[in-house]
Amino acid sequence: VQLQASGGGLVQPGGSLRLSCAASGFTLDDYTVGWFRQAPEKEREWISYISSTPGILGYADSVKDRFTISRDNAKNTVYLQMNSLRPDDTAVYYCAAERETLVIVTTTGVDYLGQGTQVTVSS
Repeated sequence: VQLQASGGGLVQPGGSLRLSCAASGFTLDDYTVGWFRQAPEKEREWISYISSTPGILGYADSVKDRFTISRDNAKNTVYLQMNSLRPDDTAVYYCAAERETLVIVTTTGVDYLGQGTQVTVSS
């Protein structure tokens, strides 16, 4: 039973990446999923969530209008499409899942926390 984030890499400023958060051993559509990131020497930052209830989404101001969260229940996966990437988006990105909640803005108390995937935005 695990949650796995993937899709990170090195991208130039202005470029795009799509991160995936795949669940194994449990059904992800029963869970609200959040994305977080942590840059070196900084606190972990919430950036987006998608609720188990359809249509409930949230974005931090720092990524609003650039990042899009979505889920594919058939693939048991949540995605984070990241466009117009900037150097200050450089961080390790994590996904987390929690049942019986509409929102996730902290990794404290979540049911599952995936390992991170590194995103580096640099020319």
